[in-house]
Amino acid sequence: MADRNGEARPVLPWWRVRMVWLVIGGPAVVVVASFITLGMALSHPDPVLTGAAPADGAHVPAVSARNHAATPQR
Repeated sequence: MADRNGEARPVLPWWRVRMVWLVIGGPAVVVVASFITLGMALSHPDPVLTGAAPADGAHVPAVSARNHAATPQR
């Protein structure tokens, strides 16, 4: 292969080209991170909430709170 000056450059094997490692490395990092996230999710699951919310109004469901905030004042 020749460059702009007509001088011959050695042909590198694919694993010696830096751009190849950028193209392969990005998706590889994402795959490894997804497996780490899956492992964390399986080893530390969120607890299941049981029982009703307290009647004092401190835990009003989001839908009713949103509807209350959107209701015009008279």
